[in-house]
Amino acid sequence: MTKLSVNINKIATLRNARGSGVPDLVGAALNIERFGAAGITVHPRPDERHITRNDVYELKRVMTTELNIEGYPDDRYMQMVLDVNPHQATLVPDPPGVLTSNAGWEVDKHRDFLLEVITVLKRAGIRTSIFIEANDDLIRSAALTGTDRIELYTQSYAEGYLVNKEQAIAPFISAANVANEMGLGINAGHDLSLVNLNYFHQNIPGLLEVSIGHALISDALYFGLENTVRLYNHKLL
Repeated sequence: MTKLSVNINKIATLRNARGSGVPDLVGAALNIERFGAAGITVHPRPDERHITRNDVYELKRVMTTELNIEGYPDDRYMQMVLDVNPHQATLVPDPPGVLTSNAGWEVDKHRDFLLEVITVLKRAGIRTSIFIEANDDLIRSAALTGTDRIELYTQSYAEGYLVNKEQAIAPFISAANVANEMGLGINAGHDLSLVNLNYFHQNIPGLLEVSIGHALISDALYFGLENTVRLYNHKLL
């Protein structure tokens, strides 16, 4: 069964716009769990423009489902993750000022760095995942870092879905087959939505988890948060 992890960065963005603690980020996360999500994803950035370090510690203290912390593995990130000990750390190659994650790791270029970071995280008992393009050679290289999983960067699939969904998904099927051969777990995320999620889920062998934030929180404005979580879970049946 593919699990739904809800990225709550956008809820934090709304809260931070007024600085009043409304909406209640932790309360929203607990409701999302109660509505049926299998986990919560956060991506705290250095400028804390949405998720803050304090949010991460508070979430870990009260959550009952899986916590996934995304981020670039600099010293700040690593210390926070080792302190919090989440279920999963997803490593992304974001430069400091980027608006949103927009590229996967160039694994061969950064393999030694990733290997070192992943070794530390796994020694602490934290499941690791690296954000990566749907490229067969990159997947093979990822297996050499010791990571437990990969997270397929799905923007190109989402952009191509309405034009030619078979063509859009083809490299992801190939990448998933390679990942399965290499013994890597498969996560996916970025621009997955109610429109394109079910087709992706039905065609990617071994898909363990999807992380969805922007589309899901946007849909919640129209359908309500509880109903939206259920709608997304239904797409994963």
